[in-house]
Amino acid sequence: MSGGIYDTNDVLGPYDELPVHQTSQPLSVLSNTDPGFDDGYFFGVFSADARTFLYQGLRINPNTDVVGGYVGVMRDGIQRTVRFSRTWRELCDTTVGPYSLRVLKPYRDIHLRLDDNESGLAMDLHWLGSSPAFLEAHHLATNRGRPTTDQSRYAQAGTARGWISIDGERIEVEPGSWYASRDHSWGLYHERPPLAADPRWLPPKQAAGRRRALRFWTLFGAGELSGFYGIHEASDGSQAMMNDTFGTPFEGRLHVGWDREVIDLVAGSHELELVPGTRRLRAGRVHLIAADGGKWTQEVEPVGPPWVTATIGYQAGSWRDGGSMRTYHGPGVSLEWDEFDFAEQPLDHTMYDGTEYKGLHGKEYLSRITTTAPDGRQWVGAGHTELFLDGPFAPLGLT
Repeated sequence: MSGGIYDTNDVLGPYDELPVHQTSQPLSVLSNTDPGFDDGYFFGVFSADARTFLYQGLRINPNTDVVGGYVGVMRDGIQRTVRFSRTWRELCDTTVGPYSLRVLKPYRDIHLRLDDNESGLAMDLHWLGSSPAFLEAHHLATNRGRPTTDQSRYAQAGTARGWISIDGERIEVEPGSWYASRDHSWGLYHERPPLAADPRWLPPKQAAGRRRALRFWTLFGAGELSGFYGIHEASDGSQAMMNDTFGTPFEGRLHVGWDREVIDLVAGSHELELVPGTRRLRAGRVHLIAADGGKWTQEVEPVGPPWVTATIGYQAGSWRDGGSMRTYHGPGVSLEWDEFDFAEQPLDHTMYDGTEYKGLHGKEYLSRITTTAPDGRQWVGAGHTELFLDGPFAPLGLT
């Protein structure tokens, strides 16, 4: 039976059983037809002691009818990534081939599984929330009156339990020595080729407002302490609202236990040391100011080289056919994998579409993090630290 202009079988999914609709259409039909509108997750599971960072994600693009994802691992510079994709509406479920994601208890227990596949990478993990999710300020950026980013995102710190297998080597994952990060975002993100307009047919982009030069973002855990914060600065090091994908100057929160102590953060600053001649983080000290005036300090020490997002699927040429996570790769489930040595950075890297990146730096760090409270309490743990340094940044002498 037809559902008006739609075939009911094409657009109705299991989520339409729930009373959660926000428009008059089925949930899989969006009011925004931009192919860049998507919804999905990132999960990190990591141990500073094991020098291992497992990263994974799943994103649904209703307007291209594609669901795609990735699982990868970085150990001492060797980065292996398996990518997978299929059409979305044939099975409105968070399963793609060997990969599955199940929310067992919202914000508390998420089951992540990658069954045996040709990449040699597999896992069976429970991602366990350590503190409540933090809804970040809405992300909005515009150009010539059109929103180029219009997105909600929440971040959450956690731990994990289960195992990871790499070519038959089984790595046991337990809370206490392993920590975890995640975010869930939905909406319109910044333009990503190949599903983006050719700029030669458009007016030049306007210099509309301040743009971000630094992003220093951390999700961390250390025993009973966990938390999140993000610092964003313009090229002169100032913090103010910016017309950029990540435009909020500062936000964050710390937790002792799930809700035993909640420390709202109102300001943050940094002292960063780079590896000479690079934009790669050697060490950092972060000063965090709580709403009650208390001063918290974090020492951030990267463990091994950062992992490189170019292989995970977001960018054009990250898939062997030249496409990305948002593009169609053929009937059924498409799966591919690769492994690169990213131990020495910066480096030159060629994408599968022929695009060459010169002097590429990873931006995603596994860090050992030591946090000191105003009263002298101290916790040592691990964190997922992002350092984006885009273009000139005067405080670090970058031109």
